[in-house]
Amino acid sequence: MADEQQQVFQLQRVYLKDASFECPGAPEVFLQEWKPKVNVQINNGARRVGESAEYEVELTVTVTAKDEKEEKVFYLAEVKQAGIFTVKGIEGEELAQLLGAYCPNLLFPYVREVVSDLVAKGSFPQMLLQPINFDALYQQQRQQQAKAQAEAAGETVQ
Repeated sequence: MADEQQQVFQLQRVYLKDASFECPGAPEVFLQEWKPKVNVQINNGARRVGESAEYEVELTVTVTAKDEKEEKVFYLAEVKQAGIFTVKGIEGEELAQLLGAYCPNLLFPYVREVVSDLVAKGSFPQMLLQPINFDALYQQQRQQQAKAQAEAAGETVQ
């Protein structure tokens, strides 16, 4: 029992790594009828910071609102929200799920707020990102990776 390493998970810091807002058609875009087609893309990644037990997890959200008829871009908002997490005594699949699903869940409220603020400051109606099930997205990604690996190995996958 003395050999077992104690598990530690701590949030050290949450920070805005990058944010941008573009309104390429201003001011004419404000004179058009507001019937947007909105596309939201989400990506996340994690990396170990140096030789320590700290990991940086980054959640990137890109929101593009276009006119549904002409495909003119009303606005484009991109936010990279990050956090530094201390993780000790957790390895393998448990670590991958922690960094790929749990940490993005912790960062999401922050990125949601920044996106909403950027869009409002651009003089557009409120953009409130809907909740995201990062656990389900993580499981879906793992299944896709397993399927791709099986196909690459020449196995039949159903």
